[in-house]
Amino acid sequence: MTSGNLAEQKASGSASAPRLPYGPLAGIAAGVLGLGVAELIAALAGGASPLLALGDRVIDLTPRWLKGAAVATFGTADKPILLACVGLVTLALLGVAGALAVRRPILGAGMLALLGAIDIAALLADRAGNGTTGIVAIVIGLAVGITALILLTRPLRDTDSPPTEAEAPDGFDRRRFLVAAAAVTAVGAAGGVGAKVVTARRLPATRVAIPAAVSPAALLPAGAELRIDGLTPHLTPVDDFYRIDIALLTPRVDVADYRLKIHGLVDDPVELTYEDLLAMPLYERRVTICCVSNEVGGDLIGNATWTGVRIRDVLKRAGLSPDADAVKSTGADGITIGTPLEALTDGRDSLLAIAQDGEPLTRDHGFPVRMVVPGLYGYVSATKWLTELEVTRFADFRAYWTDRGWSAEGPIKTECRIDLPGDDVMPGERTIAGVAWAQHRGVSKVEVRIDDGPWQPATLAAEDSIDTWRQWTYRWDATEGEHRIEARAYDRTGTPQTADEAPPAPDGATGYPTRTVNVG
Repeated sequence: MTSGNLAEQKASGSASAPRLPYGPLAGIAAGVLGLGVAELIAALAGGASPLLALGDRVIDLTPRWLKGAAVATFGTADKPILLACVGLVTLALLGVAGALAVRRPILGAGMLALLGAIDIAALLADRAGNGTTGIVAIVIGLAVGITALILLTRPLRDTDSPPTEAEAPDGFDRRRFLVAAAAVTAVGAAGGVGAKVVTARRLPATRVAIPAAVSPAALLPAGAELRIDGLTPHLTPVDDFYRIDIALLTPRVDVADYRLKIHGLVDDPVELTYEDLLAMPLYERRVTICCVSNEVGGDLIGNATWTGVRIRDVLKRAGLSPDADAVKSTGADGITIGTPLEALTDGRDSLLAIAQDGEPLTRDHGFPVRMVVPGLYGYVSATKWLTELEVTRFADFRAYWTDRGWSAEGPIKTECRIDLPGDDVMPGERTIAGVAWAQHRGVSKVEVRIDDGPWQPATLAAEDSIDTWRQWTYRWDATEGEHRIEARAYDRTGTPQTADEAPPAPDGATGYPTRTVNVG
């Protein structure tokens, strides 16, 4: 190899070295720096996170069918996956901004400004109304990011013959560029980590003393818990309880500042503090709640012991107008939910829950106050981080989910699930088992069918209450081969769950749960 060739390689950063997309790398580094600065400033000022605000806006704009598919596919992991997708798309667009800046800095800066404008629009639409500080943070972060983009791409423009996407100009110091880009990216990442640390240190305490209930939950009847390995337990541990909501960041609510406003079609509007709620008579009840996104046989359902104030007692304080037929509730995450007034006043144990299984609610499950209404899907009843109850009429408002095509009223449908057996078993007597629910109507029986044969009665566990699910079992003489198991439940009116298959939207999935088992 000649000395001339060596000089050429050295000048170009080594002809044998891998070609790198220098412009896109600069764009990503500058964007990470700008976003990290914005996140840190927003956290220090107590404002909304720009990145999470963008994610929230994506949730709001997601079509119903896509949301349902995400929940069905990813379950409670849908939010981390959403954030990951938003992050990947953002990085790709930052790469485009960097590529544009190599040719024309104004275009790269304009691309970053456009991304900033999108984030500002998301902050303006912040459901919880905390976006103003975040907007200031975005503007500062944007200025920092654009400055970094121009400085990082300047060496790539210092040539009479601008490079392609993957090439550097003559005289370009490749190593110096990569070190600078890595340093800028690291500073931006540090800003993001710092924002998380600042936010975590501001978390209000959730350890509060819950007074004894004036009406404790009844003792669990003998035989209500079958204790079979693999069968869903009667009570769902808090750590295993499903969580489906629209909050990417769990709202931080301090009980010292908590206020619950009751207004609308009432005689006397009421505002209650957390201490006011603790001073009211508390009721403890076991209630099974379910998400409308639950597929047939799905696991977006759980049973817990809830402690709280009866909603009808709170509404009675305010005095209800005879014209009202609904309550619009609002959470600290900005969600609005419409609930039939009848379900809150007809004598069922509808609660403003402050505790789950004897302990204060966790942040993920609605601390400090959430709604629990037997017999209704969560999207029309289970408002978490509750801040407001507006007595109104269905004709006068649209709630978050009804605006997205879901039914205004959502009674839970009679359903069941097959937990056992597994997919592969040995021949012989085997246990088929699961849970069935028909909240606020009660389960009267469950039947099992093997390979389209006759329906056979299963054995039900003792009934806890009509507001909780029931375990059931069936003894099966399993023979070699592949077998299809189906199950169906009946409520106490004698009505069976329907065989008609329907997706969760707009008011809950239907059909029989099935399981294919290989015996041999």
